[in-house]
Amino acid sequence: MPPTAPKTVAILQPGYLPWLGFFDQLARSDVFVIYDDVQFDKHGWRNRNRIKTPAGPHWLTVPVLHSGKNFPPNLAVEIDRAQPWPRKQIGSIRQFYGRAPHLARYLPELEEMLHRPWNLLVDLDLALIGLLARWLGLERPLLRSSALGIGGGQSERLLQHCRHFGATRYLSGSAARDYLDVALFARHGVEVVWQDYAHPVYPQLHGDFVSHLSTLDLLLNCGEQSRSILASGVALPPS
Repeated sequence: MPPTAPKTVAILQPGYLPWLGFFDQLARSDVFVIYDDVQFDKHGWRNRNRIKTPAGPHWLTVPVLHSGKNFPPNLAVEIDRAQPWPRKQIGSIRQFYGRAPHLARYLPELEEMLHRPWNLLVDLDLALIGLLARWLGLERPLLRSSALGIGGGQSERLLQHCRHFGATRYLSGSAARDYLDVALFARHGVEVVWQDYAHPVYPQLHGDFVSHLSTLDLLLNCGEQSRSILASGVALPPS
């Protein structure tokens, strides 16, 4: 009988209209966990991302309610519904992507979703991740870490997620090189694979190419070709 194929787990915090690397990890994993019960980072990507304008990148930000410096976990962050952020964001997308070839295809569904009465940021993030994944042809179950009941310190907890699912690989972003205890994973028979995603260049509006924008930029510019463009980044090494 052929050997059992490695099972790969990826664990990422929720993101707002995430960049291509987020969906590359989704595409390359067998199990994808949304890390929704770690602390919200005010200046991170949970509630904001960038699109492209003639003047350069422009932030789309969802205003959230918070007080002081003690931020809640991602799953408890509330949206500030007193601000008209959905209307402003749709207006920005219409303005800066008015000449994008696939705007009419994607904008109506996105607009309807943004205008729903969201209370929690994580619910909005997960809905938009699911929407973009469907447009990319990458529909996968999005498992929430808060529902798994797995504890432990930073590296230990990530390892326990892998063991929970019987994984032999943990796919991690390169930034984790600074803190991840790779030896701990190795002792438990889990290989750490670094993503090292090579951002592709694709047709784009407004002059010179800008990378690391929201995946929305790719979809509005490239439509059905977006999946193959996404996949042109660095692949996992062979088994």
